[in-house]
Amino acid sequence: MRRPESFRDQALLAWRNVEAQLLAADMGLENIVKHTTFLSDRRYRQINSEVRREVLGDQEAALTVVIAGIYDESWLLEIEAIAVA
Repeated sequence: MRRPESFRDQALLAWRNVEAQLLAADMGLENIVKHTTFLSDRRYRQINSEVRREVLGDQEAALTVVIAGIYDESWLLEIEAIAVA
């Protein structure tokens, strides 16, 4: 799969990947109880919030955002989610 260039497109892809894993476990985004987003740069925090609200709506799971070096520098974020059935 080709890596999207924009932060927004990368964030949407990351959330789609989270959702795909949840669906494989017979769960959905509503099962997320905590998620952590690792951003490669603080400048992405606003658009990250916008995309998260777009994807999750008014769902209020515990949330942590960490500004960190990403292993593959071409990616601008990583998302880790914990879900409960």
